[in-house]
Amino acid sequence: MPFGQRKVYVDIGAEAPFGAEKNDRQIAVEVKSFVGQSEMADLERALGQYVFYRFLLARTDPQRVLYLSIPDETYASIFVELEGQELVETQNLKLIVFDPEQEVIVRWTE
Repeated sequence: MPFGQRKVYVDIGAEAPFGAEKNDRQIAVEVKSFVGQSEMADLERALGQYVFYRFLLARTDPQRVLYLSIPDETYASIFVELEGQELVETQNLKLIVFDPEQEVIVRWTE
């Protein structure tokens, strides 16, 4: 995605030679592992990127829906709490929750 004179890449779907789809919708997926020293710092970084990429997609590819993909442990420790649920609702976050050991998606939030 262009931003000024720079190119920005979402992990899956936006500039890749293939498109990701869910129920016949085009999607882009930003995958975050949350393996840093601070889960809150990882969350801040992930949300900042998510908001930025959503802004860029709205300008360059508005039919594509952006998802933030996170490990199931991160979902359980952050997004199950009331504040995490409010964050999802107020920021209109779309999440893909995955089990990194089994390499499967365990939850989609819309």
